[in-house]
Amino acid sequence: MKKGLVLLTTLLFIATTALTGCGGGAKESGSSNGTTTPETKTETKTETSSEPFDLKLRHTQVGESKKNRFNILQDVVKKTEGEIAGLSVKLDGVESEVNRKEKLRAEMTNGDPPDIFDAFGSPDVKLYAENGLVADIAPILDELGIKDDFLSHTQWEKDGKIYGLPVGASIEGYFYNKEYFEKNKIEIPKTLAELEAIAEKVKQDGKIPFAIASKDAWVPLMTTNNLWTYYAGADVTKGFAKGETKWNDPKMIEAFAKHADWLKKGYFKQGELGLEYATQRNQIINEEAIMMYDGSWATSVFADKAQSGKMHGKVGFFMMPPLNAGDGYSIMFDSNNGYAFSQKAIDDPKKREAIKAFIKNLYNEEMQLRGLKEDGVIPSMKVEQAKLNETAKGNDLLEAILAQMGEVKYTWPAFDALVQADVNTALSQQIQKMISGQATPQQVGDEVQKVQDEAIAAE
Repeated sequence: MKKGLVLLTTLLFIATTALTGCGGGAKESGSSNGTTTPETKTETKTETSSEPFDLKLRHTQVGESKKNRFNILQDVVKKTEGEIAGLSVKLDGVESEVNRKEKLRAEMTNGDPPDIFDAFGSPDVKLYAENGLVADIAPILDELGIKDDFLSHTQWEKDGKIYGLPVGASIEGYFYNKEYFEKNKIEIPKTLAELEAIAEKVKQDGKIPFAIASKDAWVPLMTTNNLWTYYAGADVTKGFAKGETKWNDPKMIEAFAKHADWLKKGYFKQGELGLEYATQRNQIINEEAIMMYDGSWATSVFADKAQSGKMHGKVGFFMMPPLNAGDGYSIMFDSNNGYAFSQKAIDDPKKREAIKAFIKNLYNEEMQLRGLKEDGVIPSMKVEQAKLNETAKGNDLLEAILAQMGEVKYTWPAFDALVQADVNTALSQQIQKMISGQATPQQVGDEVQKVQDEAIAAE
């Protein structure tokens, strides 16, 4: 048995024990938000006759906040079905964390992943590729002439092969109540100390400084991740997997301690460990909280009046400020989420043509700009700045995000793209223990480092 398959089996055990109680996703054709795949096909088929065949597509565009993303996917599917004779794409919608940590791991262990599936490039797809389960799509990109049109597919590459494509990119920062800031004459903070002063003011006013929902550990870890890049350096995370840097380095402990200090001071909503991520934005929409640290993908919620309610058009954005004025902004810039493709599907000539058409129809400038406009997703492909600015015109939130990206000095991928899966699991467990008061910052660093050492030794 290959080492990768042993790891997959281990990861599956971890996932099923750690995520007991999580709901499953849709298994039927169509999405789990109740909308079915369009059946009307108006475009000319590439062939005049063909036997019917299915292509299973696993996506995570479920729920109200992802409806725009799902609409884009549906349009791509409809166009692809119209171009490939006999093709019927079966959509399988599953919540993101359940897909990543339960469904895919089980399917990969059994050697039977969906034909097309939502995935994370690093480390997930690179691990699956070791067992020959994920297709190298570099030849298809060459055929389409788009291999060099991406900002980067480094996180999807291994040994010169490309095992998937990012749908878009994202940054993280604080969404905030602009009316509250204006009423209280609060300026956008330039240092971490200024951000804390704002948090104190908000708390004194009887409101929550930072909206949060930490049932899924990656949510609070967005904040922690940005903190440790300021305390320990923007490149520190790159060294963990090879032992070049340590989780329990004093600077890392300072970062964990800063997060713990904010917890102690009551800057987050009480009971955060019991709250689902989807409820986090409600805290700012109902004005219970004033700021919320989240990914730029949340822009779509605040751009949609039906979802943002009375806060429509009243939410701004700023990046987490550095420790000292003038140090330069350090932010997560990631393109690690997208679609990968089954090797079994690529080996089937009809499915290969369907996948090629899907890639062509999804990965192009039109869809990249549509994703930016309708869903706040930063393009993963090269698009002229003037076109980005024109697309964002009239959307104050999008304009603010694009403008602030020009002030960034350091960028880095999210931690889970750089460390081994079992280290990610250990970090998730430890940060939640710290939130609940069951672990000190030092214990968090020490425990994660133990798992890190074991992961390095096993390679």
